[in-house]
Amino acid sequence: MTNTRARPALRGPEFIALAAFMMSVFALSVDVMIPALALIGNDLGLNSANETQYIVTALVLGMAIGQLFYGPLSDSVGRKPAIYAGLAVFIAGSIVCLVATDFPTMLAGRFLQGLGAAGPRIVTMALVRDQFVGPAMARVMSIIITVFITGPILAPFIGQGILLIAPWRFIFVLLLLLGVAVLAWFSLRQPETLAKEARRPFALRPITAAMLETFTTRVAIGHTIASGFAFGAIFGYINSARQIFQDIYAVGDYFPFYFSGLALAVGIATIANSRLVATIDMRTLCRLSALAQAVMSVAFFAISYADGGVPPLWSMMLYLSAMFFCLGILFGNLNAMAMQPLGHIAGVGASVVGSIGLFIAAILGTVIGQSFDGTLLPLVGGFAALSLLTIAALRWASAKPGN
Repeated sequence: MTNTRARPALRGPEFIALAAFMMSVFALSVDVMIPALALIGNDLGLNSANETQYIVTALVLGMAIGQLFYGPLSDSVGRKPAIYAGLAVFIAGSIVCLVATDFPTMLAGRFLQGLGAAGPRIVTMALVRDQFVGPAMARVMSIIITVFITGPILAPFIGQGILLIAPWRFIFVLLLLLGVAVLAWFSLRQPETLAKEARRPFALRPITAAMLETFTTRVAIGHTIASGFAFGAIFGYINSARQIFQDIYAVGDYFPFYFSGLALAVGIATIANSRLVATIDMRTLCRLSALAQAVMSVAFFAISYADGGVPPLWSMMLYLSAMFFCLGILFGNLNAMAMQPLGHIAGVGASVVGSIGLFIAAILGTVIGQSFDGTLLPLVGGFAALSLLTIAALRWASAKPGN
């Protein structure tokens, strides 16, 4: 039998660090930007603070579209060329953003950044699959995800720190240098892991077939839609976070502490989920988490309404911490359940599931963000509505055909 795996040069801490770094490109590109949105909007002549939210939306849409292609591309030309392509597009997008003098150019650059970041984000998973199997793969991925979680926690501090000493364009200088550094590290240290005899021709037919199968498989599409609802709540928050903390609560330079504190809740939930799934069924965990979100959101909406839409900061932090913990549980399980019936098309299926879920999330998160009116009511109401929709999607996904 021909061995289709190339022996990896990287082992242990260096491979884990490189993989986590490549997966973090997208998360860093989202969160490092949040403290600078108002400054960017002012410099580019925007009339409404809500318009700056499209800087996040454009990145997410690029990521959603990019996910469809990098998986099949890496199966065809190899892992390294696919990641090279993604990082090259990301670097090009960073340059466009760096020199942008109008808002459409900025959005085009952000879209390119998202389109490029999809490459390392998706293909890194294939790198791990190529080199590890069974318990070893699970252990490596667990460590990578744990390291990956630190990105969204540290990014706002990095963005705020840059703004204290330099103009906002230096954030894009940082992202440009990040792309170049990852490209150099990956190029010099990581060999190709997919042997030539194991590669498959790149064609649109497998992508189309995987999309059709996903849309016609209740378990797959149901949990994919549920993940879109869950991620939509997250992006609604990310879109509104700067306005909530800076405009409503006027936390000033302390914004990164509040933002990162909530990201930490997701990280704790992700780690907890790895233990909980050993004793509790994934569907049960998701249903309980979504139900808890719905109950807490309805209750907090009433509290917020009684306070004129602006409850005390401590109560909002307590509420959002609980919500983000529940979201961490959902993140850990929804994609896994969506992929269960798609094992025979795992590579393309993962790209399709991720793309559809992220596309739904981008649209819903934009709707929530654009509804910001100087109070917490649109965000909390959005969390409540999407939690109820998540429950409905989970029930539909697990129902027998015909019910």
